[in-house]
Amino acid sequence: MEKYSDRLNRLSFSQTFVMSNKVREMKAAGIDVISLTLGEPDFDVPNNIKEAAFEAINKNFSHYSPVPGFLDLREAICGKLKRDNNLEYNASQICVSNGAKQAIINVLASIINKGDEVILPAPYWVSYDEMVKMMDGTSVFIETSIDTEFKMTAAQLEKAITPKTKALLYSSPCNPSGSYYTRAELEAIANVIAKYPQITIISDEIYEFINYEGQHTSIAEFPQVYEQTAVINGMSKAFAMTGWRIGYSACPTWLAKACEKIQGQMTSGANSMAQKASVTALQTDPSEYRFMVEEFKKRRDIVYDLMKDIPGFNINYPKAAFYFFPDISFYKGKTLNGTKINNADDFSMFLLEHAQVGTVGGVSFGNPNCIRFSYAASEHELREAMKRIKDFLTAVKMT
Repeated sequence: MEKYSDRLNRLSFSQTFVMSNKVREMKAAGIDVISLTLGEPDFDVPNNIKEAAFEAINKNFSHYSPVPGFLDLREAICGKLKRDNNLEYNASQICVSNGAKQAIINVLASIINKGDEVILPAPYWVSYDEMVKMMDGTSVFIETSIDTEFKMTAAQLEKAITPKTKALLYSSPCNPSGSYYTRAELEAIANVIAKYPQITIISDEIYEFINYEGQHTSIAEFPQVYEQTAVINGMSKAFAMTGWRIGYSACPTWLAKACEKIQGQMTSGANSMAQKASVTALQTDPSEYRFMVEEFKKRRDIVYDLMKDIPGFNINYPKAAFYFFPDISFYKGKTLNGTKINNADDFSMFLLEHAQVGTVGGVSFGNPNCIRFSYAASEHELREAMKRIKDFLTAVKMT
């Protein structure tokens, strides 16, 4: 007899993993599928980081770590935040977690009561809304569009705030849109939040270094909201350390202690060897890893030029991260080769089954009009994927 909790029944499966699993099934069946579903750098971990992990193993760093992380890693995080973001934190304000996802969960679990509202600018990363549901909170969505580079305004934010608002959760640079908030835009947002001391800003900055056009700004740099901000970051994207599962939060002292308390009962400390390797990664000059960003930038420009020729796609020029989020509203409500397209998820599944290209529909990102392409793939795969989609949609029978 199935005895699922109400909490579980409220949750949806991650559409990212639904589509990536479908791709794996098709590949296992011998179908030639190109997957542009997962947001995972396709680079290997740099050698100096791997060597630091081997050294940690040889020095027997194989035991439990302190719940908030080894002191030398927390100090390295503080050094990185000062060097790259001009942010002053001490080690007691840092909580190292099993990936940035857990860092966000720690913060939400520390501040959200049943019925509290969390503002999510849409599109948002697929897990944000589900995380809020797990905490018995209520998501309040701010709609954006491709015309505004999928960014909310300070005026929209203020209009969404109610007496029940407890948090603003967003990513900059953004997954899935590839946009980022400028310093001026974040200052305007900070000025709004500063009027509401009950609100905590949860600023997901995991794509910080994958920024092609401008200087990354953390909203915690604005003193009026420093004490209201939880900065979330980690090792997965900038250092290609996705499987190493190291994330972290930098928070006001009261919130950092709360995160440590939550994590102490959930998972305890993160992987010891990965923590030691992360010290080396963070203490290395970021320019040493810039080659990955330059390659992503090259791929962005290739995909942009090719995607412009795909019929029915409305695209913008993403300035960060490694995603395109084209608007495919042209196909909504139409029938393609006998298949009715009701939303972007239908369209994404249609492309997978007929063009053999895996993407992720935008419904679970908060936008049913767009689909997400990851260009963290080889140039050959990207060129072939765009060709398949263009050729198929040019020839498709549409009514």
